[in-house]
Amino acid sequence: MKRIAAALVIIAIVAAVMFYWLTMPSRLPSDVLAGLDKGDAVAGERMFNAGGCVSCHGDKDAASGTAPMLGGGLALVTPFGTFHTPNISPDPQTGIGKWSFADFANAMLRGVSPSGAHFYPAFPYTSYARMKPQDVADLWAYLKTLPPVVRANKPHELSFPFTIRRGLGLWQLLYLSPDPVIAIDESDPQLVRGRYLVEGPGHCGECHTPRNLIGGLDKARWLGGGPAPEGGGKIPNITPDPSGIGSWSAADIAYYLESGFTPDFDSVGGAMVEVQRNMVKLTAEDRQAIAAYLKAVPPVASAK
Repeated sequence: MKRIAAALVIIAIVAAVMFYWLTMPSRLPSDVLAGLDKGDAVAGERMFNAGGCVSCHGDKDAASGTAPMLGGGLALVTPFGTFHTPNISPDPQTGIGKWSFADFANAMLRGVSPSGAHFYPAFPYTSYARMKPQDVADLWAYLKTLPPVVRANKPHELSFPFTIRRGLGLWQLLYLSPDPVIAIDESDPQLVRGRYLVEGPGHCGECHTPRNLIGGLDKARWLGGGPAPEGGGKIPNITPDPSGIGSWSAADIAYYLESGFTPDFDSVGGAMVEVQRNMVKLTAEDRQAIAAYLKAVPPVASAK
């Protein structure tokens, strides 16, 4: 019995060490960040609009012409619990005003907080991981130009075992990668740009791709639509399948992103209203690149 007990203790210690090692936060190498701390705020605004940051973190910027107020506070109700979006304004007490560029880059590209904790993937860093470090630096420069908002962050409302952030390190081993989702013709700069915008800053797959039981994207059904991540309704299929947007031309898609009108003269609705408001702020070339990419992705039949 003593030998069995000793063996069990050793196994438990080894398992604990392995868990600790496998779930350690992985920060960016310092050479990746070298020389990027200044950034270009003008270019950063383009990334801000591509990512739709204001849709989750803002107080409805609308068309008032005022600067986005990024105090957070939106409740995202999911099967894993309720996540409250944080204040990402430059306020030094309740926002990210005390963060360094390295803090911001590690949050965006690695899902790691300044304190070394894993962020929950309600923050779509699994898509942002595909962003270029220079674009992250530009976004950081733009965020610092926005008004500080004094608003304390609400804690997430989660139950065990989702309260154990350290365990997210195992989830990240499965789903956090900077690699592109689909292969394209790399010689086509429009397709390359479209893939970058959709798979990276635009994080379109986070809503338009179904998830498995542990919240990972089912990349075999990339952009094939499915249940809304927050429950209540479905997100449409945006692949070239007939059950998706196969009847739409690239010009139709680009026009929809610009105007909010479908080829059938219907108008944008639901959560896509906010997305389209951000898309119209992009250049025509970027919208055309997104359209070209969506016509090039493998068709996926909508789930019954």
